[in-house]
Amino acid sequence: MNSHRTDVRPGRLLIGAGLFALIATLVAADIAWDARAGTPPSHLVAEALVMVLALAGVAALWQEGRSARHDAERLRIDLEAAQEEARRFRNEAHDALRGLGEAIDRQFDRWLLTGAEREVGLLLLKGLSHKAVAEVRRTSETTIRQQALAVYRKAGLRGRSELSAFFLEDLLLPTSQR
Repeated sequence: MNSHRTDVRPGRLLIGAGLFALIATLVAADIAWDARAGTPPSHLVAEALVMVLALAGVAALWQEGRSARHDAERLRIDLEAAQEEARRFRNEAHDALRGLGEAIDRQFDRWLLTGAEREVGLLLLKGLSHKAVAEVRRTSETTIRQQALAVYRKAGLRGRSELSAFFLEDLLLPTSQR
């Protein structure tokens, strides 16, 4: 996936460009007013420089906005492609994933896990942190840690990595068998 800037908001750039354009317009009006009033040329040149800098700001922000819109469009396209790839994977792996889910359920039955322990175990297998599991289950992180420890104890495992390895280890075939 391509790296994209995420700190640029096109709307803010447009506001900035608008402000620079307003400044340039006001300075241009002031230059015209001063020229009619007979202001010395050195002052008019200084004001003209300010106007040119404001116009340069307009141009720079306009270009940055175009670039940000382009990046946003590329991100949208990349996201759609990733979502399509995930859909394709789910469709291709549907039967295997269903079989794995059934095997996990049977193993959880053999370990005599409670309903809460089963849910915690499954969420840990999905890669959620203790904090994220607590949020999903609307309970404290301490409770989740205790339930996770109960899962590991009942399974005879030492932690999350052994829990994952228990179910996934055989999915990775040796290089010669791929």
